[in-house]
Amino acid sequence: METGDAPLGLIAGSRRLPFVFAGEARRQGRRVVAVAFEGETDPALAAEVAGISWLRVGQLGRMIGAFKDAGVKQCVMLGQIAPRHLFDVRPDLRAMALLLRLKERNAHTVFGAIGNELAKDGIELVSPLPWLSPWMPGPGYAVGPGLEEVERTDVEYGFRIAAEIARLDIGQSVVVKGGTTLAVEGFEGTDACLERGGKLAGKKGGAVAVKLSKADHDVRFDLPCLGPRTLETCAAHGIRVLAFQAGRTVLLDRPETEAVAVRQGISLVAHS
Repeated sequence: METGDAPLGLIAGSRRLPFVFAGEARRQGRRVVAVAFEGETDPALAAEVAGISWLRVGQLGRMIGAFKDAGVKQCVMLGQIAPRHLFDVRPDLRAMALLLRLKERNAHTVFGAIGNELAKDGIELVSPLPWLSPWMPGPGYAVGPGLEEVERTDVEYGFRIAAEIARLDIGQSVVVKGGTTLAVEGFEGTDACLERGGKLAGKKGGAVAVKLSKADHDVRFDLPCLGPRTLETCAAHGIRVLAFQAGRTVLLDRPETEAVAVRQGISLVAHS
């Protein structure tokens, strides 16, 4: 992964993941240069990186130019872009040409095409796992109440359903209860899926949420992650188990996340 003294590029979306990456890369001796998006990226990221350029979503030419000017040879892509901005995007000429070439427009095709455009200018889009693996719990990880047998059964069922929707590029999360699928994540994201599933579980709650990525999921584009906000959403809507894929999911703000799980009585488990 090392490329001499060249800085490491960061295409930074919203939320905490870009901060986690910047901190880990810095601890490993890498200087980070970020491109950030107006209305998406937290401005506080500027204090965590060696340099930052602010762009609008869709300014692909400017993004690549900013990296080239900084001497970036490798970059990662982390964080989220609000779905509404993907539809409201005003692409520059380079981004427009890219979009016109695509027959399908989903995360894999769009971000894969961006990776190809970066490569044309000598910038490699790489996996963030070498820097983020310390934040990804492995098999056997569990916090909160132990699972009851019915919950274990629902976790297994939920992973089977989640694997199918992930394979079809629909989403990464499902909510189940008693062998019934209550909610499937779509374009609206994980939190909305948890809310819908919790409501459908009824006043007694007890739903089980599962989050994973498909078998051939390209982590360069989208790395599953959970944090305190996810646990608070579960608690607010009666979800009592949150199971995630061991070794493939970033656990953000781990002490706080675990504290929320214990305080709210939510079983947080890594499934292998």
